[in-house]
Amino acid sequence: MKKVEENIFEIEKSDICDFFKFRDNDCNKGDFGTVGIMGGCVEYSGAVKLANMSSVALRAGCGIARVIIPNSIKDSVSPFLLEQTLFLMDSDESGHMIMNKEKIKEALNKLNALLIGMGWGNGRDNIEILQGILNSFDKTIIIDADGLNTLSKMDMNILSKAKGKVVLTPHLKEFERLSKISIDEIKKNNINLAIEFAKKYNVILLLKGATTVVTDGNLTYLVNRGCPGMATAGSGDVLSGILVGMLGYNDASALSVAAGAYLAGIAGEFAQEEYTDIAMKSSDTIAYIPKAIKYIRGEIKK
Repeated sequence: MKKVEENIFEIEKSDICDFFKFRDNDCNKGDFGTVGIMGGCVEYSGAVKLANMSSVALRAGCGIARVIIPNSIKDSVSPFLLEQTLFLMDSDESGHMIMNKEKIKEALNKLNALLIGMGWGNGRDNIEILQGILNSFDKTIIIDADGLNTLSKMDMNILSKAKGKVVLTPHLKEFERLSKISIDEIKKNNINLAIEFAKKYNVILLLKGATTVVTDGNLTYLVNRGCPGMATAGSGDVLSGILVGMLGYNDASALSVAAGAYLAGIAGEFAQEEYTDIAMKSSDTIAYIPKAIKYIRGEIKK
């Protein structure tokens, strides 16, 4: 691990090998956690399809993946769910998920980690749903995409009181909405601003960029992996799918989140070698997750 400053380190392959160690012959799916992915609406069902393909969360190593979507998009999403289970929430007349405490309790039952927000849209009950989850779910909660946009409209102090460990994964514009700091200022001081935010709200923050910053406010890791080919729609969804898959069987920490970002970056680099920086799609990254794991394990070289 390369030390940059006090408590700030640049991640190297050797630092994260333990997250990808070989599994015992007598293991079973119950050993690697059940994760949930909550999102989707009529306008944006494609995002939740991509993020929840078995080749994302399950390829990242979790045992069971549960897709939690409004029933308005079940016909468009279900054909893409191969090994996953499907949980349907009620939807309103516009196709967005609606608040139902009993159904949410059932949807979150036995989950080790929950990812919320991809393709969620701007539903009228989004704030109430997210509030309820933060106040009651005591496992890992990863908030991305429209989940972050919903959070930016709420009292941010709810994060400090959350029952579970919260991971936020904003790009610069989303972090601007959350922090109320301009993108120009963030670019000038991204590491320190990320640290201050994570410490203030007691979260793990993954701030996307050419160098990804992952911090819990105390320890900070810089991930310098990835490539221009990943600058395409859906890459953030793939990263989030990897994160929830890994956090289904690993404790949420700045290092485990950084390991997920490193895996996504390496998979993207392998994909770009095959498809070029111009022709690459985000789904190409998924296909190279296995090769990226082999690289991290030291089985192959780049």
